Order: sequence, then C-alpha cells, then structure tokens
Amino acid sequence: MTRVLLINPPHTAIGSRIPREHLPPLGLLAVGGPLIDAGFVVELLDAELPPPGSAGHAAMPLGRIVREARRRRPDIVMLGHSGSSSAHATVLALAALLKLALPRLLVVYGGVHPTYHFDQILREAPQIDIVVRGEGEATAPALVRALADGRPLDAVRGIAFRRDGELIATPAAEMIADLDAHRIGWELIDHARYSYWGGKRAVVVQFARGCPYLCNYCGQRGFWTRWRHRDPVKLAKELARLHREHGVELVNFADELPTGSRKAWRAFLEALIAEHVPLLLVGSTRAGDIVRDADILHLYRRAGVIRFLLGIESVDEPTLKAIRKGATPSEDMQAIRLLRQHGIVSMATCMIGFNEERDADYWRTLRSLWRYDPDQVQLLFATPHRWTPFYDTVIERRVIQPDTRRWDYKHQVLEAPGSVPPWRVFMWSKAIELAMQLRPKALMRLVSGDADFRHAMHWYTRMGRRVWFHEVAQFLFDTRLLKNGPTLREFLGPSLAASEYALARPRRRIPIAAAELTE
Repeated sequence: MTRVLLINPPHTAIGSRIPREHLPPLGLLAVGGPLIDAGFVVELLDAELPPPGSAGHAAMPLGRIVREARRRRPDIVMLGHSGSSSAHATVLALAALLKLALPRLLVVYGGVHPTYHFDQILREAPQIDIVVRGEGEATAPALVRALADGRPLDAVRGIAFRRDGELIATPAAEMIADLDAHRIGWELIDHARYSYWGGKRAVVVQFARGCPYLCNYCGQRGFWTRWRHRDPVKLAKELARLHREHGVELVNFADELPTGSRKAWRAFLEALIAEHVPLLLVGSTRAGDIVRDADILHLYRRAGVIRFLLGIESVDEPTLKAIRKGATPSEDMQAIRLLRQHGIVSMATCMIGFNEERDADYWRTLRSLWRYDPDQVQLLFATPHRWTPFYDTVIERRVIQPDTRRWDYKHQVLEAPGSVPPWRVFMWSKAIELAMQLRPKALMRLVSGDADFRHAMHWYTRMGRRVWFHEVAQFLFDTRLLKNGPTLREFLGPSLAASEYALARPRRRIPIAAAELTE
C-alpha cells in the first residue's frame, strides 16, 4: 500500500511565530481527504507546530522533521505551504535533507509559487521530483495512483516532472467546478492542537475560490482562475459538525472573496443560523460587498461573523485606480461604519510601496486612516509576484531584501521610488500602527461593545503588541538591507504575467450565475 506523508514546512513569517497559536494547513487537508478516499495511507506532519511533548512554541526544526519522516517511512512526500513564496527556500532545504535521508523517496511539491515556477524549480532543484500545478484535490490522487501502478505520468493533467533529463509539463488541470466533490481530511489533525483568537479551537475553510476583480498585485486571483462557491447548506452543516464533534469554536475563512455572491453568502448565513451553534467567523472581503449587504449585516452577526479584514490598500484614489482595486475611499469608510454599527470588528490593511511616497504621503495616510476609524490596522508592504501584472510595473526597482523568506508582506523588499530611505519607511509604518492602536477611540473599544467584540479587541491588542516589538527589534538587530541591490528583473527574472491564469476552464458550467455576483 502506497504511503503518503503530507508535510507543512515551518515558516519564518512573523505571523507564524509570534501569536503562539496555529491554524490547520487547509491546503494539505484538502488534498489529504481525496487521497484517503482513493485508498492510500496518508499522514500529516505539521512542522508549524512544536514537536509533540515540547514545552515551547517554536516550530519543528528541519532535522526533527527528517527524523519524523524516516520513522514514518513514506513512499511519497507532498510538500506545500500557504505562505507559498516566502516558504519556498525552506521547502527546498527540507526536500534536500529528506532526499539524503531517504534516497528512494519521491518528493512532490504543490502550491501557488511552484505552480508558476515549476520549470525553474525542476531545472535548479533536483530534490524536487514532481510539481503539482494548480488545484490539487483531483490531481494528487491521479498522480499517486499512476505512481503506485507504475504507469507513465503523461496522462496526469496539471503536473510537471523530469524524464531522462527532459522537463515535461502536462496540460493544465481543469478548474474544479464542484467544490463539494472533494472532502477535507479533518481526521488527519488533532483539533486540540489548533487554536486562534486567544485559545479558541479553530479551523480554516473556504466557502469560495477566485475573485472577479482585477487587482494587479494579487497573487491568488489567477491561481483560482474564476469565482466559485461551495454549497451553502453543506458547508454550514460541516461547520456545525466540527463544533459538535470536535469542539471547534472559531472558523477562519481563507477565501479571497467569500461574499462574492450575495445570494449564496446569505444562504450560508441563514443555514448556519439554523444550526444553532455558537461559532465565531473571521475572514477577509471587499468593502463594496459590505456596503451592498447593508440590509443583511444583522445576519452576518447572528451567524457569528465577528471580524472582517478589509484590504483598503491605499487611501489615495489615484493609487487605487492604478492598482485596479475597483474601490473608493468613501466606500471603504462606509463599510467600516456599517460593520461597527452591527458589532463586527473591522481590520483595515494599507499597503506601502505601490508608488512614489514621501514623508508627507505617510502623514496623509495616518490622517486618512484616523478619519476612516477602523477598529484594527495593519501596515503591509507591496510584494511583487512574477505572475502578476504588478510585477511589470516595478521590474526595474531595486531589491533591498534578498532573503525571500521575508517576502511575507511584513518586510520591505523593494526600494522606495521616492527619497525616503528604508529605515524611515519602517519608522513610518510602525508609527502609523502605534498611533492608530493607541488613539482614544480604539482604546475605548477595549471596554465597549458585547463580549465577543471586546474579546476580539483585547486579543488583537495583546498579539499586536508582541508582533510590533518583535518587528522593531528584528529591524534594528537582525535586518541587513542592500544599499545598491539588483533590479527585480535581475533578481527574479522576467515577468510571468502571461501565465497568470493557472487552470483550464471546466467542460461543464460552474454552478454560479454571473448575475449572482451583483445580486
């Protein structure tokens, strides 16, 4: 019987290490369920978690991962991580160690980053045997079945591999039309080891995949190709079962746009309300959908929605148009007000580095955010992905952070096109976050609102304080930036934007009417 070991490698991102809480690796679980149902022996090794019996919070070191893999003696290891690009260097290092310890092992690598860089990976990384391109739920079982039967891999769509020194890429896999056709392998995890939101037992799910909007910096939109959603009632029942059988208290939506269809999202909210389970829901969405749903936001709250992250990205309208965000500052402000009126926490993320910014622009950003009045704020840095149109707009800018493990949106990786040096860019980002979290209105919300709202504010304040001080210390004592680094083109290579759409359109229609997106 073919044995498959799914490995979630450790990540170096600040968010992965500081909160001391961990969410299950949804991507690997989504592949694991179909593999189990296909009859294979499947295990999960989540190296983001500390080793069993460890008193600390540190992730599993690479040597320990290799020892665990040797003990489990898999035929195939499948590697993937939600922090796809910033985890890539770690994946390569781990794969090399696994090959040394288990020479007959087959290493399969999947995710967003390898989907677009499969040819470079297979040319430069002999420790990677096969790359899965695009969604893996149908591809992974087909691949493992072909390997187990000793059949040629040419008939498996959506993969790339080497044969006799030649790189072979099969036709793109079809986009999955029915997201309920492949179940998540929840039995692969111990739910007691995963928590979020201050110790609440938590899972990650997707209601929908894809996004119809054209934000030029988004690394996910082209990967999922087209917006689709799960059956609202089936997902509500699945979440209710996870609460009743495994004590799950919080659900984190990994969607780019869970609210894309008002009709489908409302059906999900009503189905979850009917289940009578005390779940809390957090996720990300667009401000425009919140404004659209002003008349049903009470259903959001009744169903358990406690926070939505709104990627406002910029407070400057010309910048929003340049990055094709499809939003306006007035809409962003209205969405924040509407969420607050219904007891839902708003987190606004704002990105630095889309265009030329000077000290006066950072000051204007702070004043605008103060006026927007979100409950929580994160400052992020524009980070280029080779397969996005944004990459072309910054391809001649210089790289100041050569360690791709820090290309996680929390570190500045490209020089600022203006006259502001990196130390001052960093200072402005931390000063804006500090000023926003310490302003009187934000402090008052620590003691106002219902218990769930107050808990959300207290949890984020505690976590944010740890992250903020850690980031400052890291910048001062553990950051080495290049003064005259290579251009982005020299560092990563030419644009891959022509390959942005990773999947083939399905032969049958996706079960979502276009009208639903605006209903």
